[in-house]
Amino acid sequence: MGRTLFGPLTRWLKDPPPSFVFELSEAGIAWAEIARQPKIAFAPIERDVISVSPLRDNILRPETLQAQVRTLVAADGRPRRRRAALILPDYSVRVTVLDFDSFPSDAFDRLSLIRFRLKRTVPFDIESAALSFQAQPDRAGGKRVDVAVALAPQEIVSRYENPFRMAGFHTGLVTTSLLSALELVPAHGVNVLAKRTGRILSLAVLVDGILKLARSIEMDETSLKEISSHLFPTLAYVEDQLAARPDTIFICGFGVESEQTGRLLEAALGAPVRLLSSRWGQPGEFNSGVLGYLETVKDF
Repeated sequence: MGRTLFGPLTRWLKDPPPSFVFELSEAGIAWAEIARQPKIAFAPIERDVISVSPLRDNILRPETLQAQVRTLVAADGRPRRRRAALILPDYSVRVTVLDFDSFPSDAFDRLSLIRFRLKRTVPFDIESAALSFQAQPDRAGGKRVDVAVALAPQEIVSRYENPFRMAGFHTGLVTTSLLSALELVPAHGVNVLAKRTGRILSLAVLVDGILKLARSIEMDETSLKEISSHLFPTLAYVEDQLAARPDTIFICGFGVESEQTGRLLEAALGAPVRLLSSRWGQPGEFNSGVLGYLETVKDF
């Protein structure tokens, strides 16, 4: 994918941090200027500018989005493009985890193998798709490898990037809100993240920081009953496939009722539930990706 980088890679990112990070949702743009004391803000957008989908164009009114982007950050007068990280809505990108008994060392062979495994499981052309992956070796020293893969139709990704390129930004890192928010989950133990953004519920399972499962679901309603109905199979996966119980279920994006939701989920699921947190403030429905990305930037 060249300059564009997908995947849960920020823990291993070695490049200097960009100047800005932007997170898009149907509700607006959360963003931060990366500095010693980051300036974190949210700019709402009209309801019909972005409509998140994994299959069709998400940007319904590109001119309006471009105008909004231009109002966020004043131009600095320099001819060089400013570097920015771009965080896409979870439901616009498919994230999955593939397990391999062994994984080739050659990059081309790795990509070919991943495409072969996914070819019949995605409803778009995988050869032309934006795709990136992160190999997560077995920490016990075995040959087994879990590979986190993020992919989307290239047209969807490009349409998100275009307004920022037109505003003078170089989007060198593109990831998703869920993958970025994982930086806020402890890298030890068995943990589940349940993250809501509007009608989308995103779920992830990590074992000692290794991503084991990721999925995003479009819900018919955002009731506690429906949320629980999606969490129960996730906990069953942890018990059946990982032979474990979650140490903690972290929740994010449930608004002013988050604490009450946490207590009700804890009673229903029988596992400890905690609110996701960050050193830069409480992650919410539309900014957890930004706060997760800031967690990775150590040298302000």
